[in-house]
Amino acid sequence: MDISDEVRAAHRRELLAFLEDGIYLDEIRAIINHNRRRLIVDISHLHSYGDDIGARILRNPSDYLQSFNDAATEIANRIDPRYLKQGEQLLVGFQGPFVSRRVTPRDLLSEYIGSMVCVHGIVTKCSLVRPKVVKSVHFCPTTGNFTTREYRDITSNMGLPTGSVYPTRDENGNLLVTEYGLCKYKDHQTLSMQEVPENSAPGQLPRTVDVIVEDDLVDACKPGDRVAIVGIYKALPGKSKGSVNGVFRTVLIANNVSLLNKEANAPIYSPDDISNIKR
Repeated sequence: MDISDEVRAAHRRELLAFLEDGIYLDEIRAIINHNRRRLIVDISHLHSYGDDIGARILRNPSDYLQSFNDAATEIANRIDPRYLKQGEQLLVGFQGPFVSRRVTPRDLLSEYIGSMVCVHGIVTKCSLVRPKVVKSVHFCPTTGNFTTREYRDITSNMGLPTGSVYPTRDENGNLLVTEYGLCKYKDHQTLSMQEVPENSAPGQLPRTVDVIVEDDLVDACKPGDRVAIVGIYKALPGKSKGSVNGVFRTVLIANNVSLLNKEANAPIYSPDDISNIKR
C-alpha cells in the first residue's frame, strides 16, 4: 500500500535528523569525493538512535527507503550542489547485525515477505546488464511539444506501478515520436543465489532465491562468489493464462551486496600439520 505524501515527508524529516546527527555527514562527503552513488548505513546505528526507527525500517522498508534516499540526496546537494545531476539521487543501502533476519535461501519463508533481510549464499547465475527505462521523452512533430512519462514496476519503492506501454499519441490524437536519446534509464540485472553446499540439509538439494540488483550494484559479484545480500523480500504475482492465480513468486530487491571472505571458513593449518600432511 502506498503511503501518503504527509507520512513520507515526516519520515524524510526524521531520517534527515538521523543523518545530520551521526557520522554520516563525513560519509557523504567521502562519497562525493570518491564519486560514488550509495551510502551504506549500519542498522545498529538506527537501533541506537532511538524512537524504534531501526525496527520500523526492518519491518516496513518500502515505507522508508525512498524517504531515506531523499534525505541523503538533500544533504549531498547541500554539501556539493554540482555532485548530482537533475533527477539523480544518492542511494542508501544497509549493513550490520540483522540477528534473526540474517538467513539463508532455505529460511526465506512467507513470514519475511515485505521486510528487510540479509541473505547469505553463493551466486550461481548472473544475467546480462540491461537498461531499464525510468522516464521516456516523446516529441510531437505537429505541435512541436515534448511530453514525458515515468515508469515504475512492482519492485519500485516510490508510488504505485505504472503501465509499460509507450504512448503513441497525445491527448489530441497527434502522433508522438519517442526520443530514445533523451530517455532516462538505469542498469538492471538479475542473480540466482543458492545456499552454500556445506550448510545444505543432508539429502536435500540446495535452495535458491532470485535477486534483482540495479544501478551501482550491477556486476558487484560473479558466479561462484560467496555473498551477503541485504534487500527487501517481495512477492510478485504470477500469471496463468492471463489471469492472476494465488501462487506468488518471490524475489529479493537488493540494496547492498557484500563479498564474503573466501578464506573465512577455510581450515587453519599449523606448521606441524603441514609437515604431517606431506608425509
